[in-house]
Amino acid sequence: MTETAMKDSAEQAADALGWDASAQETIAWVAENFSTDQVAVACSMADAVLPALVADRMPGVDVLFLDTGYHFGETLGTRDLVQESLDVNVVDLTPELTVAEQDEQYGKDLFARDPAECCRMRKVVPLNKALEGYTVWFTGVRRDESPTRTETPLVTWDETHGLIKVNPLATWSFDDLVDYATDHRVPVNMLLTNGYPSIGCEPCTRPVAEGEDPRAGRWAGLAKTECGIHL
Repeated sequence: MTETAMKDSAEQAADALGWDASAQETIAWVAENFSTDQVAVACSMADAVLPALVADRMPGVDVLFLDTGYHFGETLGTRDLVQESLDVNVVDLTPELTVAEQDEQYGKDLFARDPAECCRMRKVVPLNKALEGYTVWFTGVRRDESPTRTETPLVTWDETHGLIKVNPLATWSFDDLVDYATDHRVPVNMLLTNGYPSIGCEPCTRPVAEGEDPRAGRWAGLAKTECGIHL
């Protein structure tokens, strides 16, 4: 499929699905128009709701996990459980440098001094390389997560990566996510319901107080709200 055809397909889907189609309807559109080997699911392993939903229609789908070297143990445990319990293929994406090698070249704790560069090397670059092999990628971005995400569409053309970006959970709330995981026995990172509604790397994530923005615990105290993947 040419880039022009993919753009047209994304626009047609956006028009057909509108602003508030269900996650299942959105995923069904992808399953009806693309093969499983053309599709990837990006997952931070805060929960496995998105991989589970996609796998229902596209079993064996690739689930991309950015193994930054800085994750909570609970996050790595969730990744392992997802691979064991769902019909998916978890693909670990690792940075070019280990944490030790990065410390040696750039100084210890780059995340504290230049979080944008740390995220670029450990998240953005590995994901960009991995996505080159796909036509469609799913993300778990939700409109309720932060003011920067309130206009998230269900389907869009991702100019940065040159592929179709699908956000089936855009209309969901945090409670919707937890309720679905509970009702369908989907793996959930135990941190999710213990003060961490948004989970990133351990050094850059803190618990969120009641009433705070769900992503307030990410890069707390820094002028940063996104890692660069969804800009």
